[in-house]
Amino acid sequence: MWKASILSLFPPQYETVDKGHGRIEIRKIWCSSELTGYLTFPHHQQVMRIERIRTTLTGEQPQSEVAFAITSLPVEKAPPTRLLKLNRGHWGIENSLHYVRDVTFDEDRCRIRTNSAPRIMATFRNLAISILRFKGYKNIARALRFYTRKPHLTLQLVGL
Repeated sequence: MWKASILSLFPPQYETVDKGHGRIEIRKIWCSSELTGYLTFPHHQQVMRIERIRTTLTGEQPQSEVAFAITSLPVEKAPPTRLLKLNRGHWGIENSLHYVRDVTFDEDRCRIRTNSAPRIMATFRNLAISILRFKGYKNIARALRFYTRKPHLTLQLVGL
């Protein structure tokens, strides 16, 4: 009961509503730089509370999730709008790189496990993904299949 009354006194500083993947998601953020100098967390500038409320389009019970965060970005560089966008964009790395490495390259089943070889292979995979993305390919798996069938074109990717 007290939670609703306190939060009603302090409305969110920024709020977004997105519809997709069969649900509506509302994201709200509250930020403060009032704790600067009081926390023992190094280089802290702002603290934030992010609330996510998901409702399916089928009418199921809404799900609510609250996350707290600390950032070293000052208010001038990261207002609430940017902080919420950065928090939302966090999954972009997971979806655009790690998923491709895990699924397309099947990296988890790689048998290379000694010395620097795993790191070198990961670097080669990242390089391949980066080159294909730089060349405008959205679907890395499709691009790999294309260049596997036409290996004589692969050197053109790097300008040779």
